[in-house]
Amino acid sequence: MEHVIVRTGQNGMPTAVVSRGREWAVGAEPVRWFERINWWETRRRMPKGNSRVDVEVLQVQVRLGSNKSSALTTMILERDGLGGGWRLRESVADAA
Repeated sequence: MEHVIVRTGQNGMPTAVVSRGREWAVGAEPVRWFERINWWETRRRMPKGNSRVDVEVLQVQVRLGSNKSSALTTMILERDGLGGGWRLRESVADAA
């Protein structure tokens, strides 16, 4: 998965996603949830002090640059548990 940079406003909400050197402006309110993961598929040992492992997921609808008329693209981002950054899980361009 590609690592991306998520820029946030003062309220902590995402305002932009930087992917492959291009900045995508958030065009709609993000959706956030947590998913349970199978830790044994990604690590050899369960992280110390945790009885379960959840991963934060963020769905954002973004536009390339500051062009308000460009089509929305939906990005599904997954929190990188090790460094606290974000990884791009999936990106789907608007077909309409």
